[in-house]
Amino acid sequence: MDLWTKQEITQEKKMKKRRYAQPDAYVLLFFVALICAISTYILPAGVFNTVKKGDITASVPGSYHAVASNPTSFVDFFTAIQNGMVKGAPIIFLILFTSGALAIIEKTGAIDAFLKSTITRFRNRLLLLIIPVGLIFSVLGTTGIVVNSVIAFIPLGLFIARGLKLDPLFGAALIYLGTYAGWNVPVFAPQTLGLSQRIAGLPLFSGIGYRIVIFAAFLVVTVLYLYVYARKIRKDPSKSVLGVDWLRDVDRGEVAGINSKTTVTLQQKLILLFAGASLLAFMILSQKMKWTENEMAGLFIFMGIGCGLIARMSANEIASTFIHGCKQMVYGALIVGMARAVGVILDDAKILDTIVNALATVLAPLSPMAASIGMYIGSASLHFLISSGSGEATVLMPILVPLADLLHITRQVAVQAVMFGEGVVNTINPTSGVMMGVLATSGISYGKWLKFMFPLTAVWFLLGIIFTIIGVLMNWGPF
Repeated sequence: MDLWTKQEITQEKKMKKRRYAQPDAYVLLFFVALICAISTYILPAGVFNTVKKGDITASVPGSYHAVASNPTSFVDFFTAIQNGMVKGAPIIFLILFTSGALAIIEKTGAIDAFLKSTITRFRNRLLLLIIPVGLIFSVLGTTGIVVNSVIAFIPLGLFIARGLKLDPLFGAALIYLGTYAGWNVPVFAPQTLGLSQRIAGLPLFSGIGYRIVIFAAFLVVTVLYLYVYARKIRKDPSKSVLGVDWLRDVDRGEVAGINSKTTVTLQQKLILLFAGASLLAFMILSQKMKWTENEMAGLFIFMGIGCGLIARMSANEIASTFIHGCKQMVYGALIVGMARAVGVILDDAKILDTIVNALATVLAPLSPMAASIGMYIGSASLHFLISSGSGEATVLMPILVPLADLLHITRQVAVQAVMFGEGVVNTINPTSGVMMGVLATSGISYGKWLKFMFPLTAVWFLLGIIFTIIGVLMNWGPF
């Protein structure tokens, strides 16, 4: 009896013993939204006054005041889901169109042939494969080039994992954590770091030297964590966080075929070159022309059509393949809107500012070191409610900057504390449309993902505390 059969029998026994199934991601988010809706009847409504500074709307410190309560009604609760879908539309359609374009490219066999030839070279040298992939995506993340659009690259990670006889969790984590190891500790990202520094009155992207050190530390820890997990799975597939369910989805014939030489045809090379050039053009133009998810969704339509034409597919075949790819990703796309519904409920009820004001009140009497760590933890807690990094910066920074001045904490440290808080929570936050989209795309349950992420999140959290304390001790500035 081979290993595969033994693992299947073991899993069947475990399934019989299982008394209840893990809640579906939609069920989990429904109850999170329900708890938030109930809290609108408990927490008092209140807001800060705001002022417009250029294109930034900032809260006025000390201006918090109570307003008329607006608890979530029965009708409001269900329409919040619809409103969340509307607000999450750019990312939802990005996911759908990405899947459509990749379905066309996959049908040509270009990705499959390329990955087989690459994996043949690196299948016994995992670290040489993980390091460059992790480094590339972390740089794209720390510069803010690839953030929400990371979902578009998850199928690439799943292809790599399948070829290396590793579980889908590794494939998703390779791309997602590679990107977010950079995004969580931004060095050049204008969406979060740049915005926070502007609100704090700091020179744009100042403090870069120390931030590069932080970025390097987070990246090294993440790459090593992925490497250790991959080695463990290759030695014993049953050690996977996913159990042995994933073994049933492995195409044994395809995996075995990787051992033979695979040639990438000229047509396939042209398809890959066209797709790569399209993505590179987007990365460049997104910085120069401020392109967002809308333009990237359009890019994938263009990419799908172009790759289909190079492969000499008919117009009908391109259209049907694209739509089929979109259908496969409906579950993962709509989860984004479900996650956004939580923010809609809290925002409409006007209780977010109440929570922020309570945080500021708690931090006010603390020492500089304790307060900076408090800012870090407070930002992390608030991020479960405000999954948008730029949204949290807009809400928190105007409150924390004068508080930092009062407590003799440099504004640079205050900014970094908020970046750490957002970053540590990003990859475990059930209200994050991106994270839930990644999990839905790769077929991983939230519970399994938490089990995998907990050790790495704990290390990230400790690194954040250490670097925050060092920042306070070195009086990290310029002010």
